Amino acid sequence: MAAGAGWLAWGPATGVLWLDTLVADVVATLTVFAFSRAYRNSSFYDAYWSVIPPLLTCYWWSEAGTSRLRCWLVAVLVVVWSIRLTANWVYGFPGLHHEDWRYGMFRERAGSWEFAVDLVAIHLIPTLQVFAGMLPVYVCLTRGGDDVGWLTALAFVVGLSAVALESAADWQLHRFVRHRQSGEVMDRGLWGWSRHPNYFGEFGFWVALALFGVAAAPADAWWLFGGALAMLAMFLGASIPMMEKRSLERRPDYQRVIDRVARFVPRPPRRVSA
Repeated sequence: MAAGAGWLAWGPATGVLWLDTLVADVVATLTVFAFSRAYRNSSFYDAYWSVIPPLLTCYWWSEAGTSRLRCWLVAVLVVVWSIRLTANWVYGFPGLHHEDWRYGMFRERAGSWEFAVDLVAIHLIPTLQVFAGMLPVYVCLTRGGDDVGWLTALAFVVGLSAVALESAADWQLHRFVRHRQSGEVMDRGLWGWSRHPNYFGEFGFWVALALFGVAAAPADAWWLFGGALAMLAMFLGASIPMMEKRSLERRPDYQRVIDRVARFVPRPPRRVSA
């Protein structure tokens, strides 16, 4: 973060606020990448993912100089989301020796392209996805128009509900992990309605940010959901398939959960005949 802040303070400016912050975001990501390579641990990036959105929000808001209620609402939502995600990361982080198993698998599969995959797939692409997801916040903070209408109120409610869902899913999963028996699979509470309620809640948060942007600039609705859709593509196309494959390899009884429980959007579990 310090590298990005230094770029904004002393680096060449483009004259466009969002572009200046994008360049600073990439500079900070490259710094995180350097530490990841030095310590041979790409999970250094995980902490960056959760703290950059509130920093972008605060910087954009301070530069825009607005004091509308909608700015307070979107800022509160982003900060609450960041606190939840960071707290969950801290709770499950055993130390600098730990690395997310997916990162090692990515690098191993890449072979001689390992450096490029680490830089692009693990660091730069997620940074660009988060930045795209945050652009509706930029629109909300820098555009004129109505302050708080029904869509802004809906966005705030949807966002808080999504974060609450993620928090409940986190708590249920941590409780299950503390008390589970060998080979036992999680199919209780929210996890009995969706195999990945945390990802569903995360997608809901990014949709809420897009709604904030649409409320501030309805004519831009056609592109403001791009970041949320990029998140959805990552969840459905990469994260969920990788996690489910690993769960089946480690816990064969997980197939029973697949047969009964929805993959993503929560719904009552199916009845499976014996």
